Amino acid sequence: MTSITGTVTKIDDAPHLVILRRFPASADEVWRELTESDRLERWIGRWEGDPKTGHVTFFMTSESADAEPEEYTILECDRPRRFAGDTSQGAGAWHLWFELAEEAPGDTVLTFGQRLNPGEDVGTIGPGWEYYLDRLVAVQAGLDAGTVDWDDYFPALQPAYEKLVAAD
Repeated sequence: MTSITGTVTKIDDAPHLVILRRFPASADEVWRELTESDRLERWIGRWEGDPKTGHVTFFMTSESADAEPEEYTILECDRPRRFAGDTSQGAGAWHLWFELAEEAPGDTVLTFGQRLNPGEDVGTIGPGWEYYLDRLVAVQAGLDAGTVDWDDYFPALQPAYEKLVAAD
């Protein structure tokens, strides 16, 4: 990864980091990569609990096998089109969402977003999501997520993301 693919845009009067990825797969197939715990764990982490309750516990196992749990509130779940939810970290909680659009059979665009809270460091957040979404691309293509190297993203993309916000 040598350049950023994200943008910062206003949605409902709040800045959002938005990153796109394209997949040679159906929207339903990509949805499963993003929502099924065993598939999600291949590139970022896993969840436990019953999503029907509107809450699950998420473990970001890609960073550590003994990752601290994070409560996640499911706000919207419209399979296979849109998902939105919030993490539980109080003032530092993240509002994350994604939309899937199947532009042709077997050609799906993922629009991933995070609402940016005041003072958040998009210079760190942007490269992080670029990295994780590229891990998703890798596993969806049948590759090992470990082929995606964190050092290609951070701090390499940090200055470009910081400029992106400064230009907003």
